[in-house]
Amino acid sequence: MNVVKTVADLRAAVTRARGEGKRIGFVPTMGNLHAGHIALIKKAGQRADFVVASIFVNPLQFGPNEDLASYPRTLTADQDKLFEAGCHLLFAPSVEEMYPHGQALQTIVRVPGVSEGLCGGSRPGHFDGVSTVVSKLFNMVLPDLAVFGQKDFQQLAVIRTMVRDLNMPVQIIGEPIVRAEDGLALSSRNGYLTTDERTTAPVLHRTLQQLADAIRNGERDYSALLASGHQRLQAAGLRPDYLEVRDALDLSPVTADSRELVILAAAYLGKTRLLDNLLVDISQKAS
Repeated sequence: MNVVKTVADLRAAVTRARGEGKRIGFVPTMGNLHAGHIALIKKAGQRADFVVASIFVNPLQFGPNEDLASYPRTLTADQDKLFEAGCHLLFAPSVEEMYPHGQALQTIVRVPGVSEGLCGGSRPGHFDGVSTVVSKLFNMVLPDLAVFGQKDFQQLAVIRTMVRDLNMPVQIIGEPIVRAEDGLALSSRNGYLTTDERTTAPVLHRTLQQLADAIRNGERDYSALLASGHQRLQAAGLRPDYLEVRDALDLSPVTADSRELVILAAAYLGKTRLLDNLLVDISQKAS
């Protein structure tokens, strides 16, 4: 696996691979890689001939009171994991390489609608930073396909909308959430959890499962369901940021025509913000 730090070297390596007739797959990350990231790399390897990963802790998507400075950076260990997973090229740029004219003067890519509410409501400007850096990376790598995890369901929806609206020739692939044995969605931020908090954290997934089971069994009073979900989380010591049911197609409010739903949740446990979601197919619901 080759490691490059400049856009010029990245483009040269990708151009060589494309000149050999190889299909380019891309996985953008912020590093501190875990099994969920590795699943993305392996999926890219199944769909493409040449896999590019990026590791860049993007300051544009962090708010002023968020964990940019403390976000875990484990480049050496990450490189070993990427190599073992079959990655061919790692792009690990500096902030100066990504934003050579400074962040204040950076053109911003904003995806309205789907980026609003949920994490977009709790983290103003977050998705502007995500869509901006991903659009830059797409223009640098020019991949045939890119793989994103479904744990960040709203982020995946934002990227898909951006690619559609800006006519980007990139196939976006969503990879299912990778979970620990107790159901907790894997996340780099799980490392912030204390031992006791880590024991409590799977309550979030169990709560989503309970709500999903109720919906599959015909319950349609979503307000009552979500209220009970909030109570379960609070009783376990979590502080819900949001807990909502949306149409999985575009994250719009659920209607009578909705057939695939997604239950989305974010909750704080200590200083850690946990994120999870669960898809619910009601297409076979009784008439």
